Amino acid sequence: MNKKVLVLGATGNLGAYSAVALKNAGFDVIAAGRRESDNGFFEEMGISYYSIDITKKESFDVLVDKGIEVVADFAGELPSRCAFNPQALIRTITEATMNVLEFMRKTNAKKIIFPTTPYDLFYLHETGKPISPDAARSYPEKGDHSIYSIAKNAAVDLIENYHNEYGFSRFILRFFTIYQYHPNAYHYADCKMRMMPYRELMEKASKGEPICIYGDPSRVKEMVYIKDFTKVVVAAASSELDGGFYNIGSPERVSLDKMIHGIVEVFSPMDNKSEISYDPSKPNTLQSMLDWSKTKAELGYEPEYTYIKMLEDFKKEMKEEPFAKLWGTGSYYDELYKDKV
Repeated sequence: MNKKVLVLGATGNLGAYSAVALKNAGFDVIAAGRRESDNGFFEEMGISYYSIDITKKESFDVLVDKGIEVVADFAGELPSRCAFNPQALIRTITEATMNVLEFMRKTNAKKIIFPTTPYDLFYLHETGKPISPDAARSYPEKGDHSIYSIAKNAAVDLIENYHNEYGFSRFILRFFTIYQYHPNAYHYADCKMRMMPYRELMEKASKGEPICIYGDPSRVKEMVYIKDFTKVVVAAASSELDGGFYNIGSPERVSLDKMIHGIVEVFSPMDNKSEISYDPSKPNTLQSMLDWSKTKAELGYEPEYTYIKMLEDFKKEMKEEPFAKLWGTGSYYDELYKDKV
């Protein structure tokens, strides 16, 4: 009998792809999200969907007799998806995690997969060295990711407590941006709505508009594609280990220069390529690297998608809109946010 996995936050970016990947890997998947309806998306995949408010303990009652063995919890607010609301971050991340753990304890589900933020290791971001998954956690003292990091750290501490008290296995996945096509190209940054920077670059390239590279073009970043990320989720759900902290990095750390040239190569029309210029007087982009050797050793993580392959698949999904029934289309969000950015 296949393990039964509950995916929380299944209508969100990571949750939707993870639910489908787990189903394709042979797991018996139950999807749950805040939305009342998934518009029939999961039913078409052979996945049951339930509307769950993770901030309310009683909301889990509908799942108590489902025989759930593993919980992949991708629910909770993100600073990039809402105007700054500290209470919502604490409520939907820290307090909700307690609800999830209590549900698991009462129903004898013994494994949790949980995402966390690399901002818990912010003090190591500019060292120029790959960051260990087991480095001491902290949080930024200020900024739009400060309380988010505090909420995530508290949630992880609760998970560690239930690991020690009740023998839960736990797979805490740490990563920067997971790149994927979502029809909503907009987010909040510093409490203001704007188009995501990499989506704006793709938009410029598709129109053949000039693009300027700011700061040091040799600075690198991790660029992980969603279809590599879901392989870690599937591996964690399958693992017999107690788990721990696992960094998720990319097969090649991509320089800012390579990033921009790749976007122009894939998204600009052949007869109207964007012209690239440089302005070293502008501030440098963040440079942080994650050591994912433990993820490789314990979960068999071998990223498949090179940077260019990722961009090509991204462009393909942008055209095909495979999650349109769940999320809508890009044109809907462009119209929705046109007067807000």
